[in-house]
Amino acid sequence: MKFGVITFPGSNCDQDMIYVLESIMGQKVERLWHKDSDLKGCDFIVVPGGFSYGDYLRSGAIARFSPIMESVIKHANNGGYVLGVCNGFQILCESGLLEGTLMHNDSQRFICDNVYLRAETSNSLMTQSIGKGDVLKIPIAHGEGKYFAPSDTLDRLKKNDQILFRYCGVNGDASIESNPNGAIENIAGICNEGRNVFGMMPHPERAADEELCNVDGRKLFESILLEVAV
Repeated sequence: MKFGVITFPGSNCDQDMIYVLESIMGQKVERLWHKDSDLKGCDFIVVPGGFSYGDYLRSGAIARFSPIMESVIKHANNGGYVLGVCNGFQILCESGLLEGTLMHNDSQRFICDNVYLRAETSNSLMTQSIGKGDVLKIPIAHGEGKYFAPSDTLDRLKKNDQILFRYCGVNGDASIESNPNGAIENIAGICNEGRNVFGMMPHPERAADEELCNVDGRKLFESILLEVAV
């Protein structure tokens, strides 16, 4: 599988993602620039974290109109894989590739911390090697990470098994106390109905290297690469 990682003005997690995919997971990675439209034959596009265009207007609102995103939308609509992490999740929601939106944290503060996630499904490329109910320790770093969707959208996400992760405690309890940003129903990550577009606020690329004393995030990349093995 060939990965493409996009860089926007203000991206700050693109090199982290490239390092994990290239150096740790041993994959071919193309560097994609926001002004380009050529995806260079990539199978899996990653929209990384950061502060694209300084988060002006609202997070992801301007990046959604970058030339590269037209190609990403076409790629996704043709069944190609796309992952948005943190700011990337915000961009995918702004682009209409994922439902819902990301709002300011309830605390009105930027939060950088390790949190726990509970896998809600194994029925996705991102989670196929992770057991439903398994708990992962993954860092977050955001000021606008509160996922929200209207009730009809939320019902559809649940009915279609599109919720990938919920914030939880160390024992897997998805409580108010374990919700760092006020996300509706503790939702930390979702996929689209076609199950080829994924978005999550936590950063798996920041928990994939032994040097960081946490490799729970590597499980997501290993899950993706099962597609190659098959």
